[in-house]
Amino acid sequence: MRVAGIMSGTSLDGIDVAIVEVTGRRVATVAWRTIPYPAGLRRRILGVSNAATTTAEISRLNFELGERYAAAVLRTCRAAGIPPETLELAGCHGQTIYHESGRNTLQIGEAGVVAERLGIPVVSDFRPRDIAAGGKGAPLAPWVDQWLFQDRRRTRIALNIGGIANLTAIFPDGRVTAFDTGPGNMVIDQLMQRHAGRPFDRGGRAAAQGRPDRALLAALLRDPYYRQPPPKTAGREQYGADFVRRIEDAGLPWRDAVATATVLTASTIAIGIRLAAPEAAEVIVSGGGVHNRTLLDQLRAFLPGVAVVSSAEYGVDPDAKEAIAFAVLAYRTWRGKPGNVPSATGASRAVVLGKISR
Repeated sequence: MRVAGIMSGTSLDGIDVAIVEVTGRRVATVAWRTIPYPAGLRRRILGVSNAATTTAEISRLNFELGERYAAAVLRTCRAAGIPPETLELAGCHGQTIYHESGRNTLQIGEAGVVAERLGIPVVSDFRPRDIAAGGKGAPLAPWVDQWLFQDRRRTRIALNIGGIANLTAIFPDGRVTAFDTGPGNMVIDQLMQRHAGRPFDRGGRAAAQGRPDRALLAALLRDPYYRQPPPKTAGREQYGADFVRRIEDAGLPWRDAVATATVLTASTIAIGIRLAAPEAAEVIVSGGGVHNRTLLDQLRAFLPGVAVVSSAEYGVDPDAKEAIAFAVLAYRTWRGKPGNVPSATGASRAVVLGKISR
């Protein structure tokens, strides 16, 4: 079955589209593309994510994002020479504007619009059903992580560094543990935008030029979340503007602030890995953070003897991995199969995720 996966994450950098062929227990990526959010649209999404807003603006954005998601799929098809009529299904995660772990969640991007523009069924709104079953609503990638990366001899970590960093510990005996470790690129990106006018720290160059502030880092690491046992999730509510102001209030030169945020991301990921699976032999990294060399070098320093590699080494484009995951989850939903992993989300049972717009 040919399925389009549509993903826009907490980093708000744009829309990821992956077109995949799912056959039984195999998935092959046919095409992939990222369409950046225009600066004005990104500001509007931040406006409804970080502050008081109006229901009118949320409703308008909901429909506008539906149009943009459909256009992004069609643009990806054109760029790859894929006839859009060969698509059979789409999975659309939507844009999270609020997530209160285990209580409620809201993703916008009207699936009805996507279905109408593409002329195919669309699976959307994946998280609420897991919450209704007693889960946190996240993370939802673990089923796909296990499918892609399980090894029968050694424990592996599938690590995604998006706006938030999340990991899946995949054990040889089939057990899975997964949770959000804390900030991924989100805090770094906000500091870069505010002080350098750039959306992210390309290659980790700014962090490499700065000096982490040890006292500030120690204070940030005292947050009990990092050592709290899973299931647990994090989001913009924890690491948005208020968190960034806490770093800025330390009065550091901006490169030192970026360096401190980068070490915070690396160290909290390492804490999470030790918490989940201290015996892990390999960390397979995807998400935008895979391009931050400084961040990955720090992570390797925190995890001596552990191989830290890109998911590209396993044939999975690190930038497309989350979009691929929601294409696969949509396929599961379409077939009436559960897509959550209760040991990862804390749900009372495995449930079929999402809603279908036919």
